[in-house]
Amino acid sequence: MHLPSDDMKGRIIGREGRNIRSFEQVTGVNLVIDDTPEAVLLSCFDPVRREVARLSLEELVADGRIHPSRIEEVHQRSSAEVERLCVRAGKDAALEMEITDLHPELVATLGRLRYRTSYGQNVLKHLVESGHAAGLLADELGLPNREVVVRGAFLHDIGKALTHEAEGSHATVGAELARRYGESEDVAHAIEAHHNEVEPRTVEAVITQAADAISGGRPGARRESLEAYVERLHRLEEVAMANPGVEKVYAMQAGRDVRVMVLPDVVDDIAAQVLARDIAKQFEEELTYPGQIKVTVIRESRATEVAR
Repeated sequence: MHLPSDDMKGRIIGREGRNIRSFEQVTGVNLVIDDTPEAVLLSCFDPVRREVARLSLEELVADGRIHPSRIEEVHQRSSAEVERLCVRAGKDAALEMEITDLHPELVATLGRLRYRTSYGQNVLKHLVESGHAAGLLADELGLPNREVVVRGAFLHDIGKALTHEAEGSHATVGAELARRYGESEDVAHAIEAHHNEVEPRTVEAVITQAADAISGGRPGARRESLEAYVERLHRLEEVAMANPGVEKVYAMQAGRDVRVMVLPDVVDDIAAQVLARDIAKQFEEELTYPGQIKVTVIRESRATEVAR
């Protein structure tokens, strides 16, 4: 979080550290103050708690009065504000899905996902995208229970808002929550089966899996770790290099474009076309990747003579 000046760090810490101790105790968030100029770090595994702490600290810094009793007062106000924002976000998302009969507790829990991300993708936006995709799939297949399909996909990750408070995976926690607040068994089953922890036994559950994959697999939707990214590029190059006549392989544009250099005396023009098709087929069968990959085979022959 940005600060107006480095002098503010001393006031946040307080005499003998009483302000920072009070802030961490009241908010449940670690406040890291180091040599980074005009900035402090808020650290907490619970994104909602972290947002409450951020709003509290912003108000305290803007006001300038920082002491234990003031910290408690501001924290209460910020908690109420974040709770209101969560309910608002949950209602807006449900209305976008044209769902008007969700239990208020489910609406508030959905809203908390506004502050949660999964591989860089906002979870609440992911649920809305999944709901839309599931609705389109239901229409394409001509299913009579479109509403159940949409509800299952829209609520499938709701357990992610509670995984740090309840035991079990987010799919199991989400299904229990849905049953507790009056959702149908078909919806609850779609939630608990979306990662195959429970065998999917209904069309709604399978469509929920498909909608989840469509939203998460959209190019640019999620950020993968550097190790996974580098490993994917290496694997692309390895698969292409295994073909006879290939001299060099370059994976470019984050793996969306693969250039294959071949030996001109081993691979002729017709074989180059066949090789491009074969490598693309190998990628489809052996690798998992978002979007599509363009394979370009380059056969370059040079004739050189020296004039004396």
